[in-house]
Amino acid sequence: MAMFESKDAGSLALKEVRYEKQGWVAHIKIDRPHNYNAYSTPALTELAAAFQDASWDDRVAVVVFSGVGDKAFCTGGDVKEYQESYTQKPRDYWKYMSCFKQYIESITNCSKPVIARLNGMAVGGGNESQLACDLSVMGEHTFIAQVGTNVGSVACGGSTQWLPIHVGDRKARGILFLNNRYAAFTSLSMGLVNAVVPTVVGPDGKFVTQFTNDRTYLADWNTDPWEQPFISRATPEEYKKAQKGQDGYALDFSQLDEVVAALCDKIVHKFPECTRYTKTQVNYWKDASWHATTGHARDWLAVHYTSLEPYEGMSAFVEKRKVDFVAIRERAADPNGSSEFLWGPYANACPECDAKGIPRDFKFCGKCGAEIHAAVATG
Repeated sequence: MAMFESKDAGSLALKEVRYEKQGWVAHIKIDRPHNYNAYSTPALTELAAAFQDASWDDRVAVVVFSGVGDKAFCTGGDVKEYQESYTQKPRDYWKYMSCFKQYIESITNCSKPVIARLNGMAVGGGNESQLACDLSVMGEHTFIAQVGTNVGSVACGGSTQWLPIHVGDRKARGILFLNNRYAAFTSLSMGLVNAVVPTVVGPDGKFVTQFTNDRTYLADWNTDPWEQPFISRATPEEYKKAQKGQDGYALDFSQLDEVVAALCDKIVHKFPECTRYTKTQVNYWKDASWHATTGHARDWLAVHYTSLEPYEGMSAFVEKRKVDFVAIRERAADPNGSSEFLWGPYANACPECDAKGIPRDFKFCGKCGAEIHAAVATG
C-alpha cells in the first residue's frame, strides 16, 4: 500500500534533527550542537517521527543514531527549558514526559536494529538514549554519566530501569547515586557499550593507540573485532587537547565511522524478519521494566517539579553556581523547616485582607502588603 512505501527523508521537514537514508542505512542525528545536543520538546517529537519512518521503511535495514559535532552525542533534556517552563508549570512536565516516552519507545519499538554512534558525551537522557539502542560504539575521547540527583531529577527515563540489566545492580546504583563520569574504556568494561574506537590523532597525524598498525583491529570482521578491547595510549590531557585542537592533536571519526559501517553491513546481510523478531525477544526485560515503571515515573516527576529540589538544582545549573545540598538536608531535619517549598509551606493568612495560603516565611502579604507579625494558620 502507498501508506508504507519508502519516503524521502527530507519529506519530514525536520528542524532540530538531521535525517537521511543511504543505501540500507538510515542516519538520525540530534542537530543542537549549540546546546550539546540536549533535546528540546520539539526535538523529541521530530526524533520519534524519524525513528518511526525508518521502522516502517523496507528500504532501511539498520539505523545509526548520533549527534551533530564532536562534543556530544546527547546530554539529555534541555535544562534551561526545564527551568524556564516546567518548574513554572509542573503539569506540563507530564506532557513533556509523554513526548519523551514516545521518543524512547520509537527506538525500542523500531523494527530495525539501532546503533548508537557516540561521537561525544552521553549524559543524563543521552545515556538513556544510547541504552535504548541495540548496539553502541563509543569514541575513546568521550564519557558517559548520569546527573539526576545533582540537578533535582531522577534518571527514570531508562537508566533506573535498564542500567541493572546492562551493568548489574551494584554498578547501576553507583552510576545513579554518585553521578560520576565513566570514561570510554571503563564504559566498555562495564558493559555500557559494545566497542570503543580510536578518535584521538596525535601531532604525527596517527591515531594514539597501542597498535603498531592502526587498522589491525579492523582486519577480520568475522571475529567481531569491536568486542576485542585495546589499550589506549591517550591521556585525559591528550583528549582535552584533541577536543580543543591544541598542540597538533585533533579528533578524527574516520575509524568510528568504519566500525559503525561494518556493523551496519553485517546487519544488512541477515534475514530481516528474523532480526526484527530477535529484537522483540531480546527486549523482554527492557520492556518489562520500562512499562512497569514509566507511567509512575511520569506522574512522580510531574508532581516533584512543584518542589524545591528541581527549582534549586536547575536554577543553579542555568546560573552556573553550586547547589548547597546540605542546606536542603538541614531544612528537612529542622522540625520547623521545609525542604519541599522555596519559602515554606502555604501556612499563613493575612490579618488585614484575609488572604490565605501565604508561604510561611513571608513577612508581608503579597496581596495587600500588610505585615504578617506571626504565623496565622491557613484554613
